[in-house]
Amino acid sequence: MSADQLIQLLSWVIFLLVFATVAVRAARSPRLVTIEIALFFSVPALIILLAALGAAGLIAPSGPIDALTTALLLSIGYLLLRVVDKFATAPGWLLRGSEAALALLTAGTFSLPAPRPGWLSILMLIYLLGLLIYSAVAFAVEAGQSRGVTRRRMQAAATGSVLLVTVFGLASLALVQPDLGGERRMLTDICGLAAAIAYYLGFAPPRWLRRAWQGPELRAFLSRVANLARLPDQTAILREIEHGFATALGAPRARIGLWSDELGAIQFPLGDATYRLNPRDDLPAAQAFQLQKVMFTDNLPRDQPAYRDMSRAYRMISVLAAPISISGQRIGVLVAYGPHMLIFAEDDLELAQLLADQAATILEIRSLIDEAARNQAREEATRLKEDFLSAAAHDLKTPLTALIAKAQMMERAALRRPEQPADLAGVRLIMSEGQRLRRLVLELLDATRVEQGKLVGMLERVDLVALAEEICGRQQSALHSCAVDSDGPVVGMFDHIRIAQLIENLVENAIQYSPGGGAVRIKVWRAGDLARVEISDQGVGIRGDDLPHVFERFYRGSNVDDRHFAGMGLGLFICRGIVEQHGGRIWASSQPHQGSTFHIELPLLAVAEQLYA
Repeated sequence: MSADQLIQLLSWVIFLLVFATVAVRAARSPRLVTIEIALFFSVPALIILLAALGAAGLIAPSGPIDALTTALLLSIGYLLLRVVDKFATAPGWLLRGSEAALALLTAGTFSLPAPRPGWLSILMLIYLLGLLIYSAVAFAVEAGQSRGVTRRRMQAAATGSVLLVTVFGLASLALVQPDLGGERRMLTDICGLAAAIAYYLGFAPPRWLRRAWQGPELRAFLSRVANLARLPDQTAILREIEHGFATALGAPRARIGLWSDELGAIQFPLGDATYRLNPRDDLPAAQAFQLQKVMFTDNLPRDQPAYRDMSRAYRMISVLAAPISISGQRIGVLVAYGPHMLIFAEDDLELAQLLADQAATILEIRSLIDEAARNQAREEATRLKEDFLSAAAHDLKTPLTALIAKAQMMERAALRRPEQPADLAGVRLIMSEGQRLRRLVLELLDATRVEQGKLVGMLERVDLVALAEEICGRQQSALHSCAVDSDGPVVGMFDHIRIAQLIENLVENAIQYSPGGGAVRIKVWRAGDLARVEISDQGVGIRGDDLPHVFERFYRGSNVDDRHFAGMGLGLFICRGIVEQHGGRIWASSQPHQGSTFHIELPLLAVAEQLYA
């Protein structure tokens, strides 16, 4: 057996193998697309059978046999076009025109005796090559628009069609250059073998090859499964699952529908937000949810005529749906669909269920994480409320006790000796403790305004240096000195009352947390479009693990004894609110027993431009 005979035999075997595979598939699952593919490959099988019978001498060459072979060759282009139509929707005029041309050319083949006119052979060649070229281009375009295993199969189909064009193109050279002989025949046989292999990969790939093609996308999806549940929100999780499902199956699109007890329907969060799928409908997604098994249709308008308009609106022709459930609880449904008759293999149904089970696991984990977060939030809210009540009760109790005790003493003294003059010291104590109560209540109100973003009011021109010197002057004492360092005025647009409250709070803190005395220094300077303020003390300082939290509501340093340093932990929280609502930032640096420094940056013009633009 010569080399070209061996190559031809191999190509015959592969074409017959492809035909046997697709014929069995069509018999098991007689869908339109599987039948069309089987019809297409039945033609090469018949041609090979006729050639083999002729080579074995079982049939003699004759006009009818030659005409039948020619007609079968012509039908290859038309039948391949019909297969293309299931993937890329060939124009109707092209289908009708190719049918009419095939009928005319076949009639001419059988009616005109051999040798046929040259013009008829040329028309046949143009017809066949034209349809094959169109099919190759259509498969290539579809491959560019597909993904995953579908892309690879369309690439193989496009390659097979190009090679088939080459086979018939080389065969046509015999009409003009019959002397090419063995070289042409060898090249033709090689291209025929390559076309057989490409079509085998495109239309009848073995299961292991499909799994190899799906492997990279599937592994990429499964490798992300553990982290998907920790994405920032459910939308991001659903988007990743849909992308992984579509890519692994080679589908253009995928959607997740989630069951809603409140609506009694399935919703598609990333699809049409207004659409509600009744689980009792006849659509594959509803049936998959209701029956809890994978459902598939390769032609939704044909199988469900009532949903023809929906199919057109959402471009759904083939649909594969798998139920999402875990531990008997129905969560939703995972749907892959496309505008053409995709070739979902039987093992794709198993893969779809596997991916749906993974989606169920991800969504269940996310649900548990969200529930844990809600519980933690409730616990945190309870803790904050308890901290607030404890701090408020402690801080309000002290002045109230002094007020009530002193008022009772003054009342008894007035009842015993009404002629005696008023107790001025007692009145001053009552006034002092009343002012203290007032400050505590105002702190609570300011904390609420911080949360609402309504702390800062009207802006006006403020000289931060003059304001700091004014506040510093009021805080001077024998135990604590206060000084302002500056090179000159630093003027910007600020809420005068709130900036004064900010500096005063920080200076009072510096004095309060420096029980042994010491200097408080305020440094104010301008850095470009920013005002910079630093307030330093020589007090007890702040521990390193407390520094990131000192501006949080109700937070107090772990080295602060409530018996010696009264407060509710709202002062620095309010300071941060004042700074941030001016568009600035505040932070602290400190070492225990070495004092603290609070750093402030405030934009001089930016906030004003935003507010008054």
